[in-house]
Amino acid sequence: MNVDTDADLLERLRQGDEGAFSELVQRYHPRLIRLASSFLSRRDLAEDVAQETWLAVLRGIERFEGRCALRTWLFQICVNRARSIAIREQRVVPVDPASDLGADLFAADGSRVVPPQPWANSIDDAALLAVAQGAILDLPDSQRQVVSLRDVDGLSANEVCHVLSISDANQRVLLHRGRARVRASLRPAVIRAGRRS
Repeated sequence: MNVDTDADLLERLRQGDEGAFSELVQRYHPRLIRLASSFLSRRDLAEDVAQETWLAVLRGIERFEGRCALRTWLFQICVNRARSIAIREQRVVPVDPASDLGADLFAADGSRVVPPQPWANSIDDAALLAVAQGAILDLPDSQRQVVSLRDVDGLSANEVCHVLSISDANQRVLLHRGRARVRASLRPAVIRAGRRS
């Protein structure tokens, strides 16, 4: 996503341009629902969070100081609202720090036991994309949030830390574990795709 066009939209939005708001909603609404869904178990609640986020943006646009990107601010509002509702719904899913996912891939010194294998040439295959999307949806909430924000929405590590209010170390661990799970889900499909080639 082009952050420069977000800056243009922000300026137009501050001037009361309804078209700018429509463009912003079109660009980010599905992402907000996806992000809110990673905190909430019900789609209707995620849609409510997205709507509340847009209302908060309209109410607070004049106070937005631009210390972070517009999308970072937008996602942070969404996360805060989703967390509040999740607490109200008493849905808390802890991260298991004892998980050993991918431990067999690394030696005691942290180096790779076996180098990563290159993807098959057919990586753009729709079936592989569907497997990857399904694997991301199956991740634990915290990992899904980080992987989605980093790899799907293209936020930087700093932006993810800011949006989710987590440390850089926690972001790296969640991203590594989430990516490892997605890779593990993709391995059989990639092997099958390599055999078809």
